[in-house]
Amino acid sequence: AIEAAGAPARAFSALDMPTVCQPYARQPAIKDLSEGRIVVLAGGTGNPYFTTDTAAALRAAELSCQAIFKATDVDGIYDSDPHKNPKAKRFKTLTASEALSRNLKVMDAAAFALARDAKLPIIVFSIKAAGAISAAIADPSRGTIVTA
Repeated sequence: AIEAAGAPARAFSALDMPTVCQPYARQPAIKDLSEGRIVVLAGGTGNPYFTTDTAAALRAAELSCQAIFKATDVDGIYDSDPHKNPKAKRFKTLTASEALSRNLKVMDAAAFALARDAKLPIIVFSIKAAGAISAAIADPSRGTIVTA
């Protein structure tokens, strides 16, 4: 779909899927990024017990990415589950350490810690509307910005 829209892209997977895409390796992914390709990563880390959030933080750190964009079904991080608590308050910003100490469940602790240690901001936004990804990139404050 990305290439159909006119952007060069390459998919990598941590799981062996040779008929679909090439196996993930850091150097080829960095080369593709440096050549202007969009790199799509699939298969998490390829290891059990590691969430996709942790995989995203790990790969973002490995590839020297500028930020992690976390798409969810709500428009940011709240002090409690907004599906269960209509009075839940949304954070505009918070640090990864605050997210960890508050035990916020939008991402797992390992992902928050990895992003913090790699000094990677995390932008948590709603994916529900058409154009949500482009909108979040253009204006990260539409969601919650988690700083290192």
